[in-house]
Amino acid sequence: MLEVAGDSARGDDWAYVRLKVDGDRVVDSDADGLDDDLRGLTLLEAAAVTGETLAVDALANALAPAFTATRSHSRVAVAMSGGVDSAVALLRAVPEAIGVTLRLWLDPAGPDATRACCSPDAVLAARDTCHSLGLPHVTLDLRPQFRDAVVAPFVEGYRRGETPNPCTSCNGDFRFTELLAFADRAGATKLATGHYARIVRHRGRLLLARAADTRKDQSYMLARLDPRTLERIEFPLGETTKEETRAEAERAGLAVARRQESQEACFLAGDDYRRFLGRAGVAAEAGDIVDGSGTVLGTHQGHWRFTPGQRRGLGISASRPLHVLRTDAERNRVVVGEREELARREVVATGELFCRVERAEAKLRYRSPAIAASVVPTAGGFRLELDEPAYAVASGQAAVLYEDGAVVGAGTIAA
Repeated sequence: MLEVAGDSARGDDWAYVRLKVDGDRVVDSDADGLDDDLRGLTLLEAAAVTGETLAVDALANALAPAFTATRSHSRVAVAMSGGVDSAVALLRAVPEAIGVTLRLWLDPAGPDATRACCSPDAVLAARDTCHSLGLPHVTLDLRPQFRDAVVAPFVEGYRRGETPNPCTSCNGDFRFTELLAFADRAGATKLATGHYARIVRHRGRLLLARAADTRKDQSYMLARLDPRTLERIEFPLGETTKEETRAEAERAGLAVARRQESQEACFLAGDDYRRFLGRAGVAAEAGDIVDGSGTVLGTHQGHWRFTPGQRRGLGISASRPLHVLRTDAERNRVVVGEREELARREVVATGELFCRVERAEAKLRYRSPAIAASVVPTAGGFRLELDEPAYAVASGQAAVLYEDGAVVGAGTIAA
């Protein structure tokens, strides 16, 4: 017998739920404001109970740590962000779907948390979508774990002079590890998400691949997914355009059909990363801006405020356009030069090749086009010899390799 409790508050209003659980069933409860008596329900059934918002929120907080369900070969756990994409992924997984939302850490000093995929508002929107379809929903509060696994390395990366991409570590590692563990607890054989990506068989194994809608393709952000997990994962929107997704949600009468897109780097809560890093304790120490020969051209207030390729905001005057070439964390210096000096024909990355390939298309930033390259395996990853120069290559960013649209390798660009 296990006793669990949860509460929720909004202003002066407060709700409390206490449950006694035996295995996967509620045997007793103290819960006001719900539409159904919880006693005798399985935890799966209890997760679909509706009622007053605060009461349902308190119930969700009580259920999460104890949640378990008997295994079903047709059950699908669907990662719900509160947006239209995950809502349509849920629609395509009925009738035996269960929604799950990760509540992740957000900077409390950020100006706008409402568009974050892990905000309290997003949790409520996700739960409402599930309950409107009569489906269960579970919220996992992973704020401390997320801060340790994703936010702290982001801060330390900038402190070291890198330009880290937290979305690749969150989506390709932390998020799916937690979601697959939940799917096991929920007795689900599959995990579905609203990401725009596909899973294909390439060179004899399952690999992640680009989505049919190249404008929305998210395979770069997901590239660190372990191919061994792909047999349990589904991307129902992989062949769908964003317009088709919204139309499907509207036909189903879903309230989130026109909800705004979520933010990238959601934990910033709508703020600029530089202000966030300052609040996170990265020192704003004055340093020199120099050219390639070491001539001082100006000063700055922290090397971490700059990234390779940056042209605006340097605070120096010159007879020609200057770009950040690199930052030197040890000496707190920013090195600038002309655009041609940014050109890189060789890139080294730590990571993994999922297939033995000699040639691939290398994508070195999320919004940069892929470049054809020769691939040389190394002890800790791979080296790329690019067919044409890449500009603004930054250590800490993801290097993702494609062959015929399939992700055949992924790593982190080394200094």
